[in-house]
Amino acid sequence: MGVLSALLILALLVVVHEAGHFLAAVCQGIRVTSFNVGFGPALLQKQRNGVLYALRLIPLGGFVAFPEDEPDNDIDPRDPDLLKNRPLSQRGLVIAAGVIANVILAWVVLVGQGLVVGIPSGFSATGGVLVTGVQPQQAAARAGLEPGDTLIGLNGQPLGGGSTAVQTLVDAVKSSPSQELQVEIKRQGETLSVPMIPADLGGSGRIGAQLQPAGVENFRRPANPLEVISRANRDFAAIWTRTIDGFWTLITNFGETASQVSGPVKIVEMGARLPEQGGSSLFLFTALISINLAVLNALPLPMLDGGQFVLLLIEGLRGRPLPERIQMAFMQSGLVLLLGLSAVLIVKDTSQLSLVRQLMGN
Repeated sequence: MGVLSALLILALLVVVHEAGHFLAAVCQGIRVTSFNVGFGPALLQKQRNGVLYALRLIPLGGFVAFPEDEPDNDIDPRDPDLLKNRPLSQRGLVIAAGVIANVILAWVVLVGQGLVVGIPSGFSATGGVLVTGVQPQQAAARAGLEPGDTLIGLNGQPLGGGSTAVQTLVDAVKSSPSQELQVEIKRQGETLSVPMIPADLGGSGRIGAQLQPAGVENFRRPANPLEVISRANRDFAAIWTRTIDGFWTLITNFGETASQVSGPVKIVEMGARLPEQGGSSLFLFTALISINLAVLNALPLPMLDGGQFVLLLIEGLRGRPLPERIQMAFMQSGLVLLLGLSAVLIVKDTSQLSLVRQLMGN
């Protein structure tokens, strides 16, 4: 059920994003030829009111197509209802609507969390430190740690629980660069003891793992609707800030952070584990990925909404569009980049999946 939930969430985010573009166009009377989830050959399709709705083979996004995207259409190129013939403000709204839809969805999901799950009211520690993420080729990965493991002991001593246990482990790692630490792991009812050698980064140890106290977060019913909205606003602002900071760090320090970038396979693997952590985790996962999708699409890169917006801004400044050959070169370079990056991330993620390692006998 976990994998299915993650896949359904990703599909929902794609549909909402493309629905933003679609509705912004239709509500302004702009012609649309198709609404597509995925790329490649159509698996399911239905024609309705002159629009083709299609579910396609490759689930790496989606797109809304307009008549001017199809060279064999028989519509008068001067038709005022074509997107290209509309004012810059209307075209800009169509381009931005996908990002806006994902931002709104994230906020609505966080409101839904408050209504369905409740308001966080504390944390009940169960002992140990939960591993929530492992960076490839780092000390934790080399020691065999996996997301979902619970670290319960360090060098023969119990770690205890709560934030104190996390801090104890972090302090031990930082003070032991290039020194072997013996950690006890609880995994699926079994207890393992493995050696782990933190990397030496400027005299401080690092293992490349995300950690949090093991336990259960408690929730209570909201006192009133305003409390739900207030909590949603706080969570939204926190996720938004961290997402922006994460993208900025990736852009400005790509060499060190590139290995932390995950693709769709890894995202599904992460989402599949969330039901084990309670219903609130699925809400947060949905909001987090939706905001990440919004920020990613806003980047001024070819094939993304931000890239389309850049072309629109240039057209506004010049008073006329860029030559078609330049626009085509810009978009084609983006397509090659997008497909290449997707392929690399899928291969990278798949090679790291714990299930694949088990099937290979590792």
